[in-house]
Amino acid sequence: MASHRKSRPSGTRVAGIRTPALATAALTSVALLSQTAQANPSADDRPSLEEVEKKVDDLYRQAESATEKYNAAKEKTTKQRKRVDTLLDDVARRTQKLNDAREELGRNAAAQYRTGAAAPDTATFLLADTPQDYFDQSQLMNRMTGRQKQSVDEYFTEQSATMKKRQEATRSLETLTESQKDLRTAKSTVQKKLADARQLLSELTAQEKARLAAIEKRKQEEAARKAEELARQQAEAEREREREEAAQQQEQGQQEQGSTAPDGSYATKAEKALAFARTQIGKPYVWGATGPDSYDCSGLTQAAWKAAGVDIPRVTYDQVEAGTTVPLSSAQPGDLVFFYDDITHVGLYIGNGMMIHAPKPGAYVREESIYYDGESSIHSVVRPA
Repeated sequence: MASHRKSRPSGTRVAGIRTPALATAALTSVALLSQTAQANPSADDRPSLEEVEKKVDDLYRQAESATEKYNAAKEKTTKQRKRVDTLLDDVARRTQKLNDAREELGRNAAAQYRTGAAAPDTATFLLADTPQDYFDQSQLMNRMTGRQKQSVDEYFTEQSATMKKRQEATRSLETLTESQKDLRTAKSTVQKKLADARQLLSELTAQEKARLAAIEKRKQEEAARKAEELARQQAEAEREREREEAAQQQEQGQQEQGSTAPDGSYATKAEKALAFARTQIGKPYVWGATGPDSYDCSGLTQAAWKAAGVDIPRVTYDQVEAGTTVPLSSAQPGDLVFFYDDITHVGLYIGNGMMIHAPKPGAYVREESIYYDGESSIHSVVRPA
């Protein structure tokens, strides 16, 4: 018997409502578009150029901080390696001396045996590592000559000293191994931060790169303006100092220069340091480099002052302690200008609010305003000599 049941219309139900096939297809298309939009975020979801710039700057800062840690670990490792080598050389010399003492003891024992002055097993005890118990026997000690007793004393003294040096060398080797591990970690951190920064920059379009360059140019113009303002303030302070000195000399009838005058010896050394730094302009920043073909920031300042005959430490954390802190308003050419709360960057002040520094990876040694990263980034000014 034929069924009287009505056939279902094509389509599906949505919220209890029958939908024709065409409507179903439309809903399916909307769903697919929604999924595609989620899988491929729109341009609005991308970070802004300002956010990218900040992220890149942060990565470079972090890389520079890691570089200073790398420099410190490298310096520590170098010193420890020299110490280990010295200790191992010392142990080798002492071991040879110990062997010589053992041979002399053996000769003494053999001589005693030939003359019948000692029991046949005396040589065995004398050549053993710890023959002291045997020598403590009054009968044998009474038979030994003064020279033989001296040889025994020298042997045990050298044996004790050699053992201590071996233990010291072992501890130093363990410390060196730990420092080498820190060195590898710091190096890996630097490389990772730089790779991340390069990746971010590589994803920028040509238009975005042009905008980024324009932003950087505006920052440099503002930094130059602040440098000029500082130069004016310093010049006015210097004129005021000279007026006060002139008035004081006139009152006292003195012709000599006042005690507040700049230190001539410092100025001479600073001039040499700056002359060296200027010849490095144009050389690339390379993390961990100390010259002569490339530098990082603290490598440049260390090399500059070394050229002036002044040794300062390798890393920024130590350089900031290697001199007298002075107010920014009193900064003189040659002073070291440190940046950021964690003291991870340094430049060489040349006057008028400007400095010579090795800025960051991808850049070159150059003259630049000390306000290159904003006024708040300046940590302190130190006079190293």
